[in-house]
Amino acid sequence: MAPDLLALLGPHGVARTSELAGLVDRHTVGRWVADGRLLRPHRGVLVAPRCWDEWPTRALAGVLATGGTLSHGSALAAWRVVEDVGSVHVSVRAGRRALRSPGLVVHRVQDLVTDRLGPLPVTPLPRALVDTWGWAHGRSGSRRTVERVRAAVIETLRDRRVSVAQLRTEAARRPALPGNRELVTLAGLVEQGCQSELEIWGVREVLRGPGMPPFVQQHRVVLPTGVVHLDAALPELRVAVELDGAAFHGSAEARERDTRRDVALAALGWVVLRFSYRRLTREPDACRREILRVCRAREALLALR
Repeated sequence: MAPDLLALLGPHGVARTSELAGLVDRHTVGRWVADGRLLRPHRGVLVAPRCWDEWPTRALAGVLATGGTLSHGSALAAWRVVEDVGSVHVSVRAGRRALRSPGLVVHRVQDLVTDRLGPLPVTPLPRALVDTWGWAHGRSGSRRTVERVRAAVIETLRDRRVSVAQLRTEAARRPALPGNRELVTLAGLVEQGCQSELEIWGVREVLRGPGMPPFVQQHRVVLPTGVVHLDAALPELRVAVELDGAAFHGSAEARERDTRRDVALAALGWVVLRFSYRRLTREPDACRREILRVCRAREALLALR
């Protein structure tokens, strides 16, 4: 690729054909396309071949081709919530014609609010989450897409990049959104203290099972080494339940850190019960029975004091 072509196309190697009209005659542009020195992925857009595999280039090409705003999973990628995979999604106002082009999905919407991240117009993060949720739970979605957007919702709520109130407001604007009720339920579980899919499973299938006492999620305890938050706790009995996911507790360093924390909690009179992902998901009834036995034993012990 000649240096002058990269200079013409800009830092991401993509530009509208009309932007080159005053700089290069159309016959020259046509020859460059025919020679493979330029790509024309969408009508009215030109791209440097060496840049096409880069996601910002493909995203910007979609925006330039449609005059739209990055939305759905592509907006989440721009917000750095997910890694981009698949087609570029853009939204345009309902009155606009939806361009059909390989690798591009155009959504026509009644209202369109736009933020900006560098050269990319994007939908606000709460809107992007709800849009992606509806797409994943609709006819075009897949199990993998649902898993990705669930993880994105949990992560952004947990990290306080989005509030539960923002998500509920956005969801309430579209009551017919596929999966709307599930989205509101998930947001409520994170608001109550669930910080991962494993904790959601543990709360629903184990801690809220028949005969289980009311646990406090993310209970705060001050240790000599600092403050910790327990996944679930019965403060009056000083019983803690920790739900260990392999991603966070699989390394030797993580196990050592957990052991040190459990020892510090034991010094304050806490009993810590740890359950692995495997046991929680395969033996929920057995996990409940063990928790209840420990709770009854603690109640009996406290009654003797």
